[in-house]
Amino acid sequence: MNLWEIIAIVTASVIGMELFAWYAHKYIMHGWGWGWHRDHHEPHDNVLEKNDLFAVVFGTIVFFMFLIGFYVSAALWWTAFGITLYGIIYTVVHDGLVHQRYFKWVPKRGYAKRLVQAHKLHHATVGKEGGVSFGFVFAADPAKLKAELKRQRESGEAVVRDSAGA
Repeated sequence: MNLWEIIAIVTASVIGMELFAWYAHKYIMHGWGWGWHRDHHEPHDNVLEKNDLFAVVFGTIVFFMFLIGFYVSAALWWTAFGITLYGIIYTVVHDGLVHQRYFKWVPKRGYAKRLVQAHKLHHATVGKEGGVSFGFVFAADPAKLKAELKRQRESGEAVVRDSAGA
C-alpha cells in the first residue's frame, strides 16, 4: 500500500467511526444496551462504569481486526488503526474533557466549549428516551440542541432536567 492509500483508509475509518458511534449511541446504548449505558447518565463515585464494557467489546473486535489484518489484509490493519485513533480521540475528548475523568480543564471558548456544551445537553434528559447530540467529536450548535430539547419536553418525547435551559 502506498502512503496516500493508508492516509485515505485511516481518515475514512476515523470519520466512519464517528458515524458508527452516533448510531451505536442512539440506537444501541439508548436502546437495548441501556443496561450498560444507564450508569453513565446517573451520578456515581465509581472509577469505572458498566458503560466502559462497550470499550472492552469494541476493543476486542478491533484487536481481532489487527490480528487478521496482519496476516491477511493491510487495508484491514490500517482500518483497525483508524478505529484505534478514533478511540484515543474519543477517550481524550469524551472521558477526559467532557466528563473530567483524567484532567480538569473547562474550556471557555471555541470548539472544545461547544463539544462540552453539546454533551452536557445530551445528559439533560432523564432516562433513555429522546435526547440530542449522540455523536462524540462533531457537535451541533448548542442553541439548536436546546430548541430540540424544548420541543421534546413539550411533546412528551423526553423528560428534560430543569437545569438544561430548554
